[in-house]
Amino acid sequence: MFTLRKYWYPYASPFDPCPPIPCKQYVTAPNLYINFQPPGLQQFHPKNALYAGTLWCAFYDPYFNVHELKMREENEDA
Repeated sequence: MFTLRKYWYPYASPFDPCPPIPCKQYVTAPNLYINFQPPGLQQFHPKNALYAGTLWCAFYDPYFNVHELKMREENEDA
């Protein structure tokens, strides 16, 4: 399944002085997956484009940190 959020599991040494973080994550930009800008892409309204930071909907990526993402998922389930 395609997702902009990637996960990786770093090696945790038994001799690390701090408790390890078993799963780390990072976010990739949507423009990495579009090789060229095709004509006729859907556009935001100019006011919304300023808010989103891009004119094209395909390049919009709302970044949420881990805590915001969990809160949003909990609100959707309720």
